[in-house]
Amino acid sequence: MEERVSLAVIPLKGTVVYPQMVIPLSVGRPGSLAAAEVALSTEEKIALVVAQRDSNIDEPKAEDLYDVATLVVIRRSIWLNDKTLQLIVQGLKRVKLDRIEMTDKGYLLGKGCILPDILEETMEAEALYRALSEKIRKALSLIQNVPEEFASLIMTTDEPRKLCYMLATLLNLSVEKEQKVLEINSTVELLRAMHAHLAHEIAVLELRQKIQGETQAELSKAQRDYILRQQLKQIQKELGDEDNEKAEVEELRSKINALGLSEELAKEVLKELKRLEKLNSSSGDYQVLRNYLETVAELPWNKLTEDNLDLRNARQVLEEDHYGLDEIKDRILEHLAVMKLNPQARSPILLFVGPPGVGKTSLGQSIARALGRKFERMSLGGVHDEAELRGHRRTYVGAMPGRVIQAIRRAAVRNPVLMLDEVDKLGRDFRGDPAAALLEILDPAQNNSFRDNYLELPFDLSKVFFICTANTTETIPSPLLDRMELISLSGYTEQEKVEIAKRYLIPRATTDAGLSKEQFHISDEALRKLITNYTRESGVRQLERRISQLARKAALKLTLGEIQSLQVNTEELTELLGPQVSSLEQTRRMLEPGVAAGLAWTPTGGEVLYVEATLLPGGKDMVLTGQLGDVMKESARAAMSYFWANSSHFGIDYKVIRDNGIHLHVPAGAVPKDGPSAGVTMATALASLYLKTPMRTDTAMTGEITLSGLVLPIGGVKEKLLAARRAGLKRIILPKGNEKDLRKLPDELRQELEIILVERIEEVLCAAIPRFKQLVESMCSAA
Repeated sequence: MEERVSLAVIPLKGTVVYPQMVIPLSVGRPGSLAAAEVALSTEEKIALVVAQRDSNIDEPKAEDLYDVATLVVIRRSIWLNDKTLQLIVQGLKRVKLDRIEMTDKGYLLGKGCILPDILEETMEAEALYRALSEKIRKALSLIQNVPEEFASLIMTTDEPRKLCYMLATLLNLSVEKEQKVLEINSTVELLRAMHAHLAHEIAVLELRQKIQGETQAELSKAQRDYILRQQLKQIQKELGDEDNEKAEVEELRSKINALGLSEELAKEVLKELKRLEKLNSSSGDYQVLRNYLETVAELPWNKLTEDNLDLRNARQVLEEDHYGLDEIKDRILEHLAVMKLNPQARSPILLFVGPPGVGKTSLGQSIARALGRKFERMSLGGVHDEAELRGHRRTYVGAMPGRVIQAIRRAAVRNPVLMLDEVDKLGRDFRGDPAAALLEILDPAQNNSFRDNYLELPFDLSKVFFICTANTTETIPSPLLDRMELISLSGYTEQEKVEIAKRYLIPRATTDAGLSKEQFHISDEALRKLITNYTRESGVRQLERRISQLARKAALKLTLGEIQSLQVNTEELTELLGPQVSSLEQTRRMLEPGVAAGLAWTPTGGEVLYVEATLLPGGKDMVLTGQLGDVMKESARAAMSYFWANSSHFGIDYKVIRDNGIHLHVPAGAVPKDGPSAGVTMATALASLYLKTPMRTDTAMTGEITLSGLVLPIGGVKEKLLAARRAGLKRIILPKGNEKDLRKLPDELRQELEIILVERIEEVLCAAIPRFKQLVESMCSAA
């Protein structure tokens, strides 16, 4: 039968009283004082103490208290002052409260039953008790200044529950964890819980001991280093090595004085030099400051290269290094002419944009050679930290100047030609935006006092000839693009590639392979076949690799003694390089209704794209596939809407459009595509589908369309025409608005291609679909 009690309740803040434990309590709240006085007025002097769930509550109610309390006997009471009573209490039993109510005398009255202590004399209980004893010994060895009597008391306690309650009182547990220990009835569970708490406490003690040991070791090492430095200083003094330090400082002083710095700059630098003199050479700050001053001393603050502004020499250098690119060369010579007439003019900031392999980087080297300036190149591809350009502050370990200042330092002059390669591939993340740092570097109005974070001194970059390169301008921020003069480099024609190969690529590959001109030769026919069938590019990088591959094969055969020389003709190409490269452009020689050839621009040059359309009987919507962008999708819908609105004009039964869906696909599906220039191609594919007539196989087109049937101009004309020429297409349909771009094309390209200029979609269809007018008239009369 359970034993019930009804006693005054004393709420406790931040502590739990366990059975068999004696602890002091300070009582000061009115309700607690009333409960204590009621307990003291009885003969047994017993009460209930229970922990609060939230220690911040001053007047707790029943719901603010835990439901397991401890029955205590008050052994002693002392008034500390008028408002505080100190009690010495001893825990007796645990009580499960089922009701707590407020009395009219202002204290809480708790009612509940005594909880039993379940004692298990099992092997598990014995094992847990022994394991807990081992943990106690380990903990006592880690705790410093533990009273011997206390340690003996704990180790001699043979009652498991009492031992657990003693540990719970000593360990730094939260009130919630202490309460959970109080609520455990099973001795086995109690031993298991205290074993886990003690294991955690031991881990904390071991970590604290390790930290204290490391701290002491660091202090001992610092003291030892100080003593050794003092001894070293005395030894250096005896050996006269102090003079070496003074000599280093004086050498730096003479270098700095020879720089010819302005008064403001000299004042700042000499201030740092005085700091260096006061530092001990063995300190870390000494080396940091010395590296900084050496960097300042090595920079060309006033050293300039005298420009060679002989325009005839510059033209000769450009012609020697590059074939073609006449317009680009003229633009460069114009800048050099301005520099010759006005030496005080700011150096130009050029941006070469074009597909890979067209000679952007080598053009920068040619400009430097023509001017007689030093050339430095830095690649910005993948740079995503602003400090890469601006430098790191000296407070960081391993700080260094930014890439721009480092390039100036390597060039050893203040006016080199500095090429910033792949400026369109800059990244950005939480460390900053490198493109924003370039705004100051490439702004002629600001870069005359560029402050690197490492230098913290204004450096004049206005005389640097900056040249940037990019494959596209789409990823370059507009403010940065606005600071540069754009020069576009288009792809090369076949004849230009032949000349480049004969003048530069074949001699270079021959020399690299260790061959002579007599041992390796490629005929013009083989070279043209190599360009047409083994490379598909705007530039000449693939062509250079193929030629190098042929030269290596010649070197192998010569080394094995199989041949005396290799004369590469068209017949040997397949044997040496394998089958020719096949592409979609070469296989579309038979077009079905609903297929049209279009021209697209990519960062690597022009491409031929085939647009395919088919009817979906019973469908309603237009399905677009091939990773098309939003602009391209809108062009497809505009083309369909145009034919639907003008179906009677073209003799198309509008019910065919209304009752059937359209699936429009643009291979290759893995390549993202976007832009408005495929509008006429999509319109032609739809017209070919609705009229059930294939378009001409020798024709390709490009242009943007409107709902009213107009054909608007587009960009990338030269790259697109070169792609059509590579694919063997002879007739090109272009918007009338692009007529001005034809003047920039090479004569051979204009002669080989038949270019048809159009203003409306009807003109496109007449040029692309055979007998289009007669076909429309017959369909209209049939309708």
